[in-house]
Amino acid sequence: RQHAAGCSELKDAANRADDRCSKQQRAAPNGDKRLRALYARQLALWTTSSELGRPRRRRRSLSEGGANTVSRPTGPAVGAGELCLDAPPGGALITRLLQSTGRRCTFGAERIEMLRSAPRQAGPESSVSGAADRSRGRGPMTEGWTNAGRDEHGDSHQPAMSRRTFLAATAAGSAALLPGGLSSLFRAAPAVAGTDFQFVEKTIPQLQAAMAAGQITARELVLGYLNRIQQLNPTLHAVIETNPNAVSIAAGLDNERRAGHVRGPLHGIPLLVKDNIATLDNLQTTAGSLALYGSQIPADAPLIQNLRAAGAIILGKANLGEWANFRDDEAETYPLAVGWSARGGSTNNAYDLSYTSWGSSSGSGAGAAASLCAAAVGTETDGSITGPSAVENIFGLKPTLGLISQDGIVPISHQQDTAGPMARSVTDVAILLGMMQSPQTDYTPLLQRGALNGKRIGRDVRFFDYSYYGSGIPGDELTVAFAENALSVMASLGAKIVNTDTGDVLAYNGDEFTALLYEFRAQIADYLATLTHTTMRTLADLIAFNNAHCPQELVYYDQDVFLLSEQFVGYPNDPNYMAARTNARTLARTGIDNALQAHNLDAIVAPHLTNSTGPAVAGYPNFSMPVGIRSSGRPAGMLMYSTAFREAQLIAMAYDLEQALNARQQPQLLGAIQPIPNGGFCTGHQPQGKAHLPHGRFF
Repeated sequence: RQHAAGCSELKDAANRADDRCSKQQRAAPNGDKRLRALYARQLALWTTSSELGRPRRRRRSLSEGGANTVSRPTGPAVGAGELCLDAPPGGALITRLLQSTGRRCTFGAERIEMLRSAPRQAGPESSVSGAADRSRGRGPMTEGWTNAGRDEHGDSHQPAMSRRTFLAATAAGSAALLPGGLSSLFRAAPAVAGTDFQFVEKTIPQLQAAMAAGQITARELVLGYLNRIQQLNPTLHAVIETNPNAVSIAAGLDNERRAGHVRGPLHGIPLLVKDNIATLDNLQTTAGSLALYGSQIPADAPLIQNLRAAGAIILGKANLGEWANFRDDEAETYPLAVGWSARGGSTNNAYDLSYTSWGSSSGSGAGAAASLCAAAVGTETDGSITGPSAVENIFGLKPTLGLISQDGIVPISHQQDTAGPMARSVTDVAILLGMMQSPQTDYTPLLQRGALNGKRIGRDVRFFDYSYYGSGIPGDELTVAFAENALSVMASLGAKIVNTDTGDVLAYNGDEFTALLYEFRAQIADYLATLTHTTMRTLADLIAFNNAHCPQELVYYDQDVFLLSEQFVGYPNDPNYMAARTNARTLARTGIDNALQAHNLDAIVAPHLTNSTGPAVAGYPNFSMPVGIRSSGRPAGMLMYSTAFREAQLIAMAYDLEQALNARQQPQLLGAIQPIPNGGFCTGHQPQGKAHLPHGRFF
């Protein structure tokens, strides 16, 4: 109640500020230097203030006290019922999302409260769109079930699935889906139909050994993962769509293996990749947005080319925070819905359904944690690999900027964006990273015990005070004790623990955000220019699309970051941009490098969901690893980072710690899905965009 009252006061103040700002905007369209100066002053205010008891780096309203705000551009008004999910099917976009697609399973976005209760349908109906044509009681997914797919880039369509059928099928995928509930899937290790091999939680080398020994084929493995997606995805919303060609690709790879040809360490291994990574196949690449649905990318991203060359099977696209969580500050819903997209819905945490899935690589995290794939690929600008990995009890490595090609990734900023591996073991992270980068590298010889012996590990002291830069989620402060325990284990393995300080991120995270606003506006236009079969060419086009399709796109939160970014013109030569990027990068790099050099450190650690910003802005590697499960059932993670191109050392030390801690546990789907209130942005009144800094470190 206090929070609601405080928000009401802030909104009243913001509305008054909007009136003042609108006059400034009319006088200075697109935001001149006076507006940027106002914005900069608000950034300084934000880094020294707290709001409603949140940690002070959380969010500070830039509209407070008459600062720069961004008014929503006028666009076509959307009526409350027009193309809305509450209306009967018939709108073109909704029809496309809810249609049956045969081999291709598209998981349409639905409000989370719709998943909570519905009558159990007779027979084990599939819970994904695309499964409506299954006969009742048919049982696990088979190859025949997926064989009638279509090319999503073509014009032919299968009969549309009705919204009621979709909702009933979705509800059937709740805890009533299996005897004993969904958690029964984790109590026993499932085997693929027709084999005795139990593939859940297996590492990539274990899967390879089983395929080499004839215990399982790649085709059977794909069917096993597809079956788990069918069972669990209606609850987790980790997967946006599955590859209609995955089974046939797997069969071809099986034939190659029988002929004596194995492409590489990923031969026949099914992977999920985040939906902002380009795949030139029958899968969409949309960053979770309806605005890019049906667009055509020019080629596989180079990292995808590398994965395919190593024998990987792209099983499907993982859900994400739409536009990698750079559309809005998401203050209305935080810490929930940070893994929401219009196409995929809201990703739920596989350990505690009421806990955050973080973001933006939420689907990659939940998908890997729940064994919906052998491993996954995420992307990070600041916290989007390390954060979801921490909350999903998996390993996630954000590599050095440039180690993996950025081409084909829907950008926020080429100055910080990178893809990275997310998996249930350090071994799988090492294999996946080696195959994603160019040239490909074998990190597996580093996976030996004893790597921590004689190493010097820095304890980044200011982050162990969780009130400084923690998540702000009640209970997450308990994870500090797990990080301290992990440090004790590292010491027992021969490491020397040294207190250190990598600097005050509050001195530069405002400049980071400013730089990202400039970079995103320019770089998203460059990316859109490479697409065909779309009318989206600029950020302004995306903003207009969201306004025109408000009931589908602006469900829980608005697009204030989009609106603000649209004002930040002048990349890359604007002096304000150059100063912001230079200052942020310099402070981040010198903070980490000076700490390493001053104490002759091999790596530095920080607790769960804390220092993603320093390594992200510096462009340095950051490895998130599980260090335990709290009594609540929620995971605890720890970060380990170093200077540029120290991935090999981080992998070796992480492996040694992994073997000693053995912190990885299967998820149990505890708790209950929390209803997320509709933001009310589409009821005729279009609220003025208020420029907040994002909650941070999940884009």
